Amino acid sequence: MAGSLSAAEVAHFEEHGYLFPKRAIDAGEAERRRLLLEHYETVLGVEPQTYLKIKAHVAAPWIVDLARNEAILDAVESLIGEDILLFGTSLFSKKGNDPRFVSWHQDSAYYGLDPHEEVTAWVALTPATRKNGCMRVMPGSHRGPDFDHDETYDPQNLLARGQTIRGLEDERAVYMELEAGEFSLHHERTAHGSLANETDGPRVGVAYFYMPAHCRSTIGRRTALLMRGEDRYGHWDADPLPREDLDPDCMAFLKQMWARYQDTAVAQEARRTG
Repeated sequence: MAGSLSAAEVAHFEEHGYLFPKRAIDAGEAERRRLLLEHYETVLGVEPQTYLKIKAHVAAPWIVDLARNEAILDAVESLIGEDILLFGTSLFSKKGNDPRFVSWHQDSAYYGLDPHEEVTAWVALTPATRKNGCMRVMPGSHRGPDFDHDETYDPQNLLARGQTIRGLEDERAVYMELEAGEFSLHHERTAHGSLANETDGPRVGVAYFYMPAHCRSTIGRRTALLMRGEDRYGHWDADPLPREDLDPDCMAFLKQMWARYQDTAVAQEARRTG
């Protein structure tokens, strides 16, 4: 399999379910993109992450461009092969001294993908440190059972349903600290989350969800975007591409997709298959 990761890095990912840090863009470019998001807050009147969930790449051409970053795709290709689809994108932003958090969860519980081979690239647009609430992962959890999630709907939880895995040993967590412009990788079954931001500055990152083209949707026909290689399977319709920042048609599509993801009728994987 082609790609940029060494054999040792691939082995680490396969055993532990995560890898970091890798460099995507320089710090200056990361800051320019963060400032664009800050501008969107002025335009929208709310935090951009209110809308930029699940299909955030349809909101602006630069978000699609970052998804196509060669360094990111080369690393992802090492793990899932050359035919790569973008399943989704989410913005995760915490302001200075922000109490909000992301509880322990597995992406596989709600993504509705078969097989579970999705890989997330989390791109830091600011430094992500333990003190400002960087992502943390539970090593090896992708090789264990599907966890059941309590749906808390906690307003301080940045997840749609406040989905939470109980009983994990926090002291085993690995904190994936990143410099601005770096990215981490984790498997969709790796339990992960993040704590509150205890610093005065923001912590901002964009998560890209990549899957091999052979993955199917288990909850009806949906959309994705070809990033690299060829889609020989046709399991997914194409996402719309934005013509401009905050493209009105794409924003309407994005809101529809976010509402669908929040729908309680979409059962979590552990309960559907248990």
